[in-house]
This record gives sequence, C-alpha cells and structure tokens, in this order.
Amino acid sequence: MFIQPPMEHRIAEVVESSSAVFVAQCYELYETPPLGTVVRAGENPITYGVIAKITTLGTDPTRRPVARGAAETNESAVYANNPQLSRLLRTDFETVIVGYSDGANIKHYLPPIPPRIHAFVYTCPDEEVKHFMESLRFLEALLLGGASDDSIAACLRQASHLHGDTKVFLIRAGRELAELLVGQLPRLQSILRKLEN
Repeated sequence: MFIQPPMEHRIAEVVESSSAVFVAQCYELYETPPLGTVVRAGENPITYGVIAKITTLGTDPTRRPVARGAAETNESAVYANNPQLSRLLRTDFETVIVGYSDGANIKHYLPPIPPRIHAFVYTCPDEEVKHFMESLRFLEALLLGGASDDSIAACLRQASHLHGDTKVFLIRAGRELAELLVGQLPRLQSILRKLEN
C-alpha cells in the first residue's frame, strides 16, 4: 500500500501539460533538480515524471537576453549588478510522465489525466523514489515519452544509489532496457555506456 509522503520540497509549478509530458517553471532562477531526477506533480492523481530537459530563457519569448558582462570580472558580478535578471529570466524543466498514484497504489503507466496548469511540483524523497522504482516498468513510458539517452541513464544512475547493491540494480535495469529496445542495439549500447559513470 502506498502512503502519500509530506509534500515539503516544492520547487516549481506546471506551466504546460499533456498526457505524456509536462513543463514546470522553477520558482528560483537556475534552481532545478538535475537531469534524470524523479519529481511529482499534482494531487489527484499524483503524477510522477523524470526530468528530461532543462531550459533557461527570457520570460518574454519575443526578446532574447543580451550580453551584460563585458565589464565584469566573473559571472556572479553580472547578476549582482543586474538584479532585474531574476525577473527577466526563468528556468523551466520538461518532465516525461512515467506513472501516477491513485492514493493507494503506484501505477507505472500514464495517468488518466495529466497534471493541471499551476499544479505544484515537488522533488521526491529518496524513500519515495526507491519505492517507485521497485518496478522498472516505468522505463517503457520514459522511452516512449521521448526522453534522451542521457536523461534515462542519469535517472538510473541516481536511483541505483538508493538500492542496496548498485551493480545489481543497474544490471536489472540493463536487462529491462534490452527487452524494450529489441532491434535498437545502438540506442541500447548508448544508454548502457552512460550507466558506467
């Protein structure tokens, strides 16, 4: 039985949502979890996803940011001398949906509805990630959702440290990927090579 953990690590808000992917805007510029991190969004159902792409851009899509550091000695000085940048720029992350919770159980496939716009996004505590990844069935949704090889490998590397034996977990994940990527040997090899680091 799945018990919903406390939602204390709120980091972002959903600004774009579809059945397979959602985009979240971080509350703080550059304050995003790393590629491959498992996050959750919404309340009913709780939607789980893996961060597959991170972007920082201007809040106004019609205006590209301009260089401001010609006279500065380091990057920190650019931001210190231009405090308005935190309001003119934003950091977003794209998340591939890999499962959901109906309150009692975790399902390792797409939820019946995606998270709403303005749904809160939270990082998942280690125990929650470990519980979610007891089954590797989420990998199918990750592959079908268009996640890059790098984000898949990053997700598995992060998760491997939560399990008792890192090597056993990665071997199990490699076997699952081999079944899902039949006929796609170059892609399988690409992901497996990235698991070695």
